[in-house]
Amino acid sequence: MDVGLIVALLLMGAFGGFAAGLLGIGGGMVLVPFITMIFTARGIAPELTIHMAIATSLATILFTSLSSVRAHHKHGAVLWPVVKLLAPGILIGSWIGPWIGKQMDSSFLAAFFGVFVAFSATQMLVGKKPAASRALPGKPGMFAAGGFIGTLSGIVGAGGGFISVPFMTWCGVRIHNAVATSAALGFPIALSGTISNIWFGWGEPGLPEYALGFIYVPALAIIVLASVIMAPLGARTAHRMPVRRLQKVFAVILYALAAYMFWKAFQ
Repeated sequence: MDVGLIVALLLMGAFGGFAAGLLGIGGGMVLVPFITMIFTARGIAPELTIHMAIATSLATILFTSLSSVRAHHKHGAVLWPVVKLLAPGILIGSWIGPWIGKQMDSSFLAAFFGVFVAFSATQMLVGKKPAASRALPGKPGMFAAGGFIGTLSGIVGAGGGFISVPFMTWCGVRIHNAVATSAALGFPIALSGTISNIWFGWGEPGLPEYALGFIYVPALAIIVLASVIMAPLGARTAHRMPVRRLQKVFAVILYALAAYMFWKAFQ
């Protein structure tokens, strides 16, 4: 692996880790398009590029979530009872998500991801938070919500914050608590999704050397190194300053990344 590629992966990991800690988005929205670019340049089979980018991105959240949630926990912001209620559905959904993604054609998956990123960017740019119109549902409702969050996160390789944060704020949870709790939910999403991507990708024809199922281990190791360092910094920043301006900057970047994924889908 050449020095230029290592530097690119380190920078990408640092940016994704900071975004994960700051905004509770898991970093996947940023990482997947960049990893796709790198895997394409490395000559990985086109029909595997998107699937491997999503799987590798999801695996990084195993580490960034632990790093960022530790910082949030120090501030007493993580609502662990909420994590406990959502986690069972999340574990099941995150296992199913990669299987659904495997059934999708790579072009369709790229377009699906582009729509997801564009929607998330619009949500971030508008900055309109859902009104707290109800309380958190009971156990069946939380299980169903967790299943939906986990499934969609498993398909697109993200940490679930794009759904879990609005869901919790709609149910009356303070935004800082919602972001912190979303960071904690990233771990069960990544754990189940990573195992699923290894299982369903095992023995897939055309996988490169050092791939573990759909996960490309060398890229994972380098991205994680930078992400784990930057995720706590993002989490601390979220508690020290208003993030509205930074959200707008991230939104513009996400639009550009969504455009790339659409181009990748229809090229």
